[in-house]
Amino acid sequence: MKFVKMEGLGNDFVLLEGPLEPTTAQIEAWCDRRRGIGADGVLVATRIDSERVRMEYWNADGGRAEMCGNGLRCVARFAHDRGWTDQRSFTVQTDLGDYPVKVRKSGRVRAMLGRAEVPDGGLVSVVGTEVHPMSMGNPHAVLFVENTNEAPVKTLGPVIEVAEQFPDRTNVEFVEIKDRTRIEVRTWERGVGETLACGTGAGAAAVMANREGLADDTLTVGLLGGDLDVEIDGDVVWMEGPATYAFEGRLLSSS
Repeated sequence: MKFVKMEGLGNDFVLLEGPLEPTTAQIEAWCDRRRGIGADGVLVATRIDSERVRMEYWNADGGRAEMCGNGLRCVARFAHDRGWTDQRSFTVQTDLGDYPVKVRKSGRVRAMLGRAEVPDGGLVSVVGTEVHPMSMGNPHAVLFVENTNEAPVKTLGPVIEVAEQFPDRTNVEFVEIKDRTRIEVRTWERGVGETLACGTGAGAAAVMANREGLADDTLTVGLLGGDLDVEIDGDVVWMEGPATYAFEGRLLSSS
């Protein structure tokens, strides 16, 4: 079975052509950074027709995720480069619905990141820390910090991820406001740990910063793996960033 290793701002994936339904054991083995290929998750891309592609995503622990922003850009570029569509603008179908994408000549991808939803009730307290719950189709908890370099991502992140306020677990964003057009974000990803970038997390952080009056509706989100451009149009969030090939290979076993 052939695979492609791709990454978006350091958020890396094993990408396989579908239709395919990998098992939890397979996903864990492929994502293992010592005994496998090594990745934050597994993407399966399936051609539907000349205008639509299907994307499915699993985190490194084998858990299926509703959405993956960096993975969306990688699937879009993969599909375009494989000639599945002759248009640069097309639709990627996900578990959450259809997402329009556009593959630039440079290889960068502009895509709809999703619809932001903030639940009633606002802030919640987790182990004495106030966080902002919100959804980008998948769950997020956003908290503002003075300095992301000193933020307790690896200690507080896993605690918030499994807190009782988040029955489906949650991604956790630690957000530093630099100015109205730039924020810095570190993310503890549900089922993965800290990653170099999280697309939906960047969107969640940008939306919350904007709603709190701390940032404009067009801004740059600085992540450990690089910058992502984010635009907020009402409750719809758009992003633009890179989607890069690392290498290709063949799995010697399906397990």
